[in-house]
Amino acid sequence: MRVELRVPAAGESITEVQVADWLKRAGDPVRQDEAVVLLETDKAAMELPSPVAGVLAEIVKQKGETAKVGEVLAYVEDAPVGEAPAPKKEAPAAQPTKPTPAARPRKPSPAAQPTTSPAAESPRVMPGARRLMAERGIEADEVAPTGPGGRLLKEDVVRHLDQAREPAGAAAPVGPEAAAPATAAPAAAAPTSPRPGAGSRVAAAREEEAVPMSPLRRRVAERLVQAQQTAALLTTFNEIDMSAVMALRRAHQEAFQQRHGVKLGFMSFFVKTVIEALKQCPELNGEIRGTDIVYRNYFDVGIAVGGGRGLVVPVLRHAERLSFAEIERAIADFAGRAQANKLTPDELQGGTFTISNGGVYGSLLSTPIVNPPQSGVLGLHVIQDRPVAREGQVVIRSMMYVALTYDHRIVDGREAVGFLKHVKECMEEPARLLLEM
Repeated sequence: MRVELRVPAAGESITEVQVADWLKRAGDPVRQDEAVVLLETDKAAMELPSPVAGVLAEIVKQKGETAKVGEVLAYVEDAPVGEAPAPKKEAPAAQPTKPTPAARPRKPSPAAQPTTSPAAESPRVMPGARRLMAERGIEADEVAPTGPGGRLLKEDVVRHLDQAREPAGAAAPVGPEAAAPATAAPAAAAPTSPRPGAGSRVAAAREEEAVPMSPLRRRVAERLVQAQQTAALLTTFNEIDMSAVMALRRAHQEAFQQRHGVKLGFMSFFVKTVIEALKQCPELNGEIRGTDIVYRNYFDVGIAVGGGRGLVVPVLRHAERLSFAEIERAIADFAGRAQANKLTPDELQGGTFTISNGGVYGSLLSTPIVNPPQSGVLGLHVIQDRPVAREGQVVIRSMMYVALTYDHRIVDGREAVGFLKHVKECMEEPARLLLEM
């Protein structure tokens, strides 16, 4: 019996998904609750498991296609796992076309026959390679694949074309100059043969490939443009001496890790510091709704992390109630599940303020963009040893630039500068966090 694999409900505002990748191919055996397809929404990616054990009989929605909630993605043939290989024998059954008399007289068709028999290899041809082969009239079995898992890449096709051109380019000058002495032919061919090869490589390198944007990337683009068009964004900067926090981490890292099972990082300090600063500047924790300003007495802090399919911002709910260890465990969990595309849409919604750490990628200074309807985002950057003046002397300190981008419609410059100043003071004197100063 065939069982339908449908798009599940992924959230209140999500009406369609995109097939990011099929983890199984048609004819592959699947176990119950085994992930079959990776779906991507405008907020997160999720794996869809098979409801039964059996064989993936038919794929309805291919990779890159969109499907609405409730639509059929594929059919799973309900069968014991031990019988799963049976459907694969139906694929060779298509080979009765060989013994037909019509196929015998066609001698040119043996060249095409190997391309039809390994039909299972067709999904391994990458889209860019498939388009280029179609344009140049090349069959897949003529090109040697070098990609992971036997995939045929666009670079493989370009390399094949270059190899095919080189002998043709060498033969071209020989035709017209066949009457010339044999000693003169190599001299004339030598300077001319590299030119066509070099030109072909340049032409191949200038080819373009259009790839559709993922729902997540489209959503990010929409929100960034919305922020630029609807908010009056302004960025203010400051720098923080991280020496005190770094010394505190070194002194207590081992004991902290043994007790809590997680490393003590910088983000927990910044989360705690940001909450204290938001209490001093509540506008940055609020938002504009129509003609009203909505102030919040809770702090849901979004932490930007790099995911498997782009930057995502999971939210620490009621971050003001969390300890240092709870914050570090939550961020580590977010980062791990973001890489595996395991975050749920609910975890990416409803933040009141965002912290983005571009320093992990080496960013020295940047201007982050507010995630609407939020009113502020704090950008952290790389820590560098720099000379600074302290008590009339030049000393080397571990310094970090920080940037606050805020919506000037609700936050004035004085409040924004005061917010950053409070963050700087708390980070340079971590004891202030205990005194809530």
